[in-house]
Amino acid sequence: MDELVVRDVTDATFTADVLDRSEAVPVIVDLWAPWCGPCRTLGPLIEGIVAETLGAVDLVKINVDDNPRASQTFQVQSIPAVYAVVGRKIVDGFIGAQPEFQIRQFIERNMPGPSELDLLIERNDETELQSWLEAHPGDERVVCALAELAVGAGRSDDALELLGRVPATTETKRIAALARQGLSELDDVESRLDALLMTAKSSPEDRQSFLDLLELMGPEDPRTATYRRRLTTALF
Repeated sequence: MDELVVRDVTDATFTADVLDRSEAVPVIVDLWAPWCGPCRTLGPLIEGIVAETLGAVDLVKINVDDNPRASQTFQVQSIPAVYAVVGRKIVDGFIGAQPEFQIRQFIERNMPGPSELDLLIERNDETELQSWLEAHPGDERVVCALAELAVGAGRSDDALELLGRVPATTETKRIAALARQGLSELDDVESRLDALLMTAKSSPEDRQSFLDLLELMGPEDPRTATYRRRLTTALF
């Protein structure tokens, strides 16, 4: 689950963080106060469920005691109170503590449906993706989808050329590593790393292969940090 960043909205930031932002993504507004016991129970539930949406909706919190103008926008009579704002309009909401399944239903019904691009990437049709990229040059998601298709078809040079069109990200680095190594999956990775470690200092190509394998393993693999330290020791 990605870490959720929850913004505390004030009267001064309400327009930018709620109204303006709601034109791009649904904004869930949690109205609360420090003295409100049910608010302390409800808040973590909402945060956990919104985090599961991976950015499909935003979550903001408004302390009603400190921000009366923002609170009045929702004509709050009691708290906790939670509202969904879409396109600068309040479209849904509930008052009082709710069980988790009802909160989940509330979030889900206010999430946006899949976009045209989401559906295009899901179909994973190379011709359609190429047409989209011609109309939207530099679209990172489409570049990554096309590059991964190229890797799968054994066209590593095409994949690297595509990836060179967009700034480097975690995903582009992963696919570039796949392309350079001609891999679809990691087999016997430790033996390969051990062998490359012996020649990494004298061979730039082997050093790059070693780094590519670490990129594919990812930072969450505990072996990645161990092998990075071993590489540093071997080089210096």
